[in-house]
Amino acid sequence: MIYPTAADWCHAEKRRVVLFAMSGLGKTHVSTMLRETGDWFHYSIDYRIGTRYMGEYIADEAKRHAMQVPYLRDLLMSDSIYIGSNLTFDNLAPVSAYLGKPGAPERGGLPIVEYRRRQEQFRRAEMQALLDTGDFIDRAETLYGYPHFVCDTGGSICEWVDPHDPDDPILTALTERALMVWIESGTDHMAELERRFDRAPKPMAYQPAFLETAWERYLAETGLRADAVDPDSFIRWTYARALAHRQPLYRAMAENWGVTVQADAMAQVGAEADFIDVIAEAIDSAPQRR
Repeated sequence: MIYPTAADWCHAEKRRVVLFAMSGLGKTHVSTMLRETGDWFHYSIDYRIGTRYMGEYIADEAKRHAMQVPYLRDLLMSDSIYIGSNLTFDNLAPVSAYLGKPGAPERGGLPIVEYRRRQEQFRRAEMQALLDTGDFIDRAETLYGYPHFVCDTGGSICEWVDPHDPDDPILTALTERALMVWIESGTDHMAELERRFDRAPKPMAYQPAFLETAWERYLAETGLRADAVDPDSFIRWTYARALAHRQPLYRAMAENWGVTVQADAMAQVGAEADFIDVIAEAIDSAPQRR
């Protein structure tokens, strides 16, 4: 780790961290709090994905729908209007809307072939956005003068890395420049995440093998044709399985590449000093690595 001891972290002139966890456990909240101190650069992986790597896909999809409306089609064809997404750190809905959900088209679902294509686009985009972290660390310091840096990752980071491979290119690149911090959810948090997701199911990104297994199993259990699947029902059914699938991956990432902070402890962070103390405790508690 780039901060071998808690003292190294506490006395560092440049603090750099990568937060990872399931969505809803406070990554963006803490990152925003740090950014508002004026000393931390906030690098959002999802924002980078939506603005740099998937912006054209998102805009083209919006144009495709607009082209079905004669009035808008005429304006688009004459370059009289512009269609684009309005992504912000707090509003990443255009990315989720493009990623979509598989199932019946009349219920807003995508054909599974198209859904797989968009999943692959997202996979490539997120991997590249993660590899861009080092460049943004440099830009944050040399261009803007920020001494500290926080990378706010998407929940699907664990889908594209192998935490057991000491040569994993993404994890190697990240840990060379920053401290990996897992926000670990307890049983109560997991139950709340499931309840929250059930109320408002949102698109997710999955490992291809996980998606294929989940899709085939869902069709087998329900007896439905692919084009008859309720998109929300499928992703609700998949969510708990995705949580169980990701938890050991997150744990291995923390054990082999970083440190762990309990979600309850992170939820108590209200100021930069609290964050520094919580991370220091996590470093002290981390097992010694050879």
